[in-house]
Amino acid sequence: MSKKRYAIVGTGSRSGMYFEAIMMTYRESSELVALCDLSQTRMNWYNAQLQKFGVPAIPTYQADQFEQMIKDTKPDIVIVTTIDATHHKYIVRAMELGCDVITEKPMTTDADKAKQIFDAIERTGRSLRVGFNYRYSPAYTKLREVIMNGAIGRPMLVDFSWMLDTSHGADYFRRWHREKQNSGGLLVHKATHHFDLVNWWIDSYPESVFAMGDLKFYGKKAAEERGEHYAYTRYTNEPAAQNDPFALRLTDKEAFKGLYLEAEADSGYIRDRNVFGEPITIEDTMAVTARYRNNALLSYCLIAYSPWEGLRVCITGNKGRVELEVVENANFLLGDKQLATLQASKSGFKEVRLTLYPMFGAAHEIEIPLTEGGHGGADPVMLEQIFSPNPPPDPFHRAASHIDGAASIMMGISANESIRTGKLIKVDDLFVLPEKQVISDHR
Repeated sequence: MSKKRYAIVGTGSRSGMYFEAIMMTYRESSELVALCDLSQTRMNWYNAQLQKFGVPAIPTYQADQFEQMIKDTKPDIVIVTTIDATHHKYIVRAMELGCDVITEKPMTTDADKAKQIFDAIERTGRSLRVGFNYRYSPAYTKLREVIMNGAIGRPMLVDFSWMLDTSHGADYFRRWHREKQNSGGLLVHKATHHFDLVNWWIDSYPESVFAMGDLKFYGKKAAEERGEHYAYTRYTNEPAAQNDPFALRLTDKEAFKGLYLEAEADSGYIRDRNVFGEPITIEDTMAVTARYRNNALLSYCLIAYSPWEGLRVCITGNKGRVELEVVENANFLLGDKQLATLQASKSGFKEVRLTLYPMFGAAHEIEIPLTEGGHGGADPVMLEQIFSPNPPPDPFHRAASHIDGAASIMMGISANESIRTGKLIKVDDLFVLPEKQVISDHR
């Protein structure tokens, strides 16, 4: 059996999941043939990890050598894990050079770039898979199964709240994500996960969107309105930030040091900027209302400074209602004994509860399998579907096509446009979404 040949462009921390899967878990059927990045330091760091296991170094290419990399190493599939605003560039060129593509979410950050990707797929016939790992979480898959089996009838209203805490949520305001030109804001970068889940759960795509959003907690202005003043622009090696609960020190972890601190000279990227500094051009408090093509309604909110992290989603249909509550992180709410108990759990989440309320029957909780792994146990399942030569059947159709990728970002892009204009946005006025498409895998 010949091995699938992969190349990775963008070697920040997110690429590590794919790197490990190819080089370790699925090395019998997969081969990583090249790395590409604007930082040689980061690529060297990954090669150094391989050398610890006696594996030869992989060829590395600078960002402006992307085409040469493909011509030299002939990958079958290119994995794109660069900053969001540049995804389209590598997706399109990889396809033009004969490669299929796997991209991290979001697929891209605006409608024009989405059109470029669709045009490339039409011209080249290549395939694009979007890495929506949350689809593979046992909790979210079980909710999909409940709805697929008709337990609530036809979904009519989705009430969805997602809370990012002052650890994870704050991190988007330290990084490149804090500038909307890079990430599309949290309604594109982060909420693409959430909108994709809704699209998948209720088996429809958005039709019209209205949204409001503000920067209420992070940023210099919000801090000064609370009487807080910060003289430092970053946290590492800053004595004044010693007791700052929002501080991230790049000297604390080897990966942070190797991928970011030591790479600053050739990448120009500062990973630990003050969350109460400037510039920050994204929102931290967002509310979205949408109507779907199947006439279902959505009420969605996202905040990035909650004391706990997780979600509450309630989906009501014409035969009942299903409610899911997930606590991903509760470190700031629990005592040491409670926290130790949760951390010892085999569940990918700290707490999870799925309850079905039939229209004329007794409510009951639905058991969710306990699994290990990132994103609530989702990452290992997704990686198996992507890299295994014989993945198990997937009756839930979790593999996400480019159409699914576009449908999720167009909710966020439309929401951004609504915030900007104060108007209800018709999604098709920005980008005409095709009909839903089901794919089994990317091969």
